[in-house]
Amino acid sequence: QVRFIESGGGLVQAGGSLRVSCVVSGRTFSGYIMGWFRQAPGKEREFVSAISRSGDGTRYADSVKGRFTISRDNAKNTVYLQMNSLKVEDTAVYYCTGDYRNERISTRRYDYQYWGQGTQVTVSS
Repeated sequence: QVRFIESGGGLVQAGGSLRVSCVVSGRTFSGYIMGWFRQAPGKEREFVSAISRSGDGTRYADSVKGRFTISRDNAKNTVYLQMNSLKVEDTAVYYCTGDYRNERISTRRYDYQYWGQGTQVTVSS
């Protein structure tokens, strides 16, 4: 059974930092393109960032570029999202996701096959 388990969410003040992690079990981790999406109340789930299978390619949403960094450790089956200079508008549930089918990083949620349960990130003013 494939499982994606996020951790590391919480409450932080604007301007602060937080790192969320996602551990994958049940399938070869290095076979996935890994991504992070987020969903704020009343809004659609949106792409945040993704990383290639080897870790040498990344993509970011314009809204987080320069502030967030995605990375992965294939030996630990883990993907990370380091979030710096957090803003109130970054408040959302953050979802870890994996794509084992496609060759290139996608920003579309429907290209990802597996999802975690999400972890709440709240940024206060």
